[in-house]
Amino acid sequence: MRYLVALLAWTMPAVAWLSNSGLFGPTNGAISDRYPTLIVAAGYAFAIWGPIFLLDVLYGTWQCLDRRNDPALRRIRPLTAAGFALTSLWMVVFSLQWFWLALAIIWGSLACLLAAAWQVSRTARHARGPWWQWMPLSLHAGWVSLAVFLNVAQVIVAFRLLPLAHMLPWTLALFALAAVLVLTAIARMAGNPWYASAVVWGLLGVYARQHASDLAGAGVAAWTALILAGVVAACSLWHSLGMRRQPSARFD
Repeated sequence: MRYLVALLAWTMPAVAWLSNSGLFGPTNGAISDRYPTLIVAAGYAFAIWGPIFLLDVLYGTWQCLDRRNDPALRRIRPLTAAGFALTSLWMVVFSLQWFWLALAIIWGSLACLLAAAWQVSRTARHARGPWWQWMPLSLHAGWVSLAVFLNVAQVIVAFRLLPLAHMLPWTLALFALAAVLVLTAIARMAGNPWYASAVVWGLLGVYARQHASDLAGAGVAAWTALILAGVVAACSLWHSLGMRRQPSARFD
């Protein structure tokens, strides 16, 4: 399993390069422009995939070389392997514009990555793992926690499931659902700053894109994203400081 995790970690940037070259179909940016939503982020925000892939490769390589008998690391290997594999598969499927399948894949990826990040973060059940475990997995899980709702919005637009002339009501509902997911995860992971930073980065990207957009309701969506970014940052700081004030907290 350790070798499989390393292989899948190295596979993700390779598949991303092939996807951005147009091998599988239109790039993510081209598809996003084709199906505009009020929750999509500015193009620069997606540059976070570079650090995510770099850190995932570091994690995959380090865990492959680590010969310690670490039960926590063994426990998360199937989750990280599945999360990495689904991330690569999503890039291919999304470029092929198989949107329903892509939506199922990215939710599966989030479930695996969030579970792995939770197990290597400081929680009510776990002591925090080494930085090379919790930083990469937390950053990846944080970004995907926001990306899943972008995918939901694009499916809605692509298949015209809800009114496209008045996207703000259902967009605000997606923001609310994203807030519930993200804030719950932050609370359960004692503030996890790397998870929170990925979410804040994405929300600031949404603000930048929607602030400059001429879609109906874009202004409200932009300010909603900005306010939510502030709430996420404050919640992360609050829980992090709260955990520091409990040095004798027990983990089992």
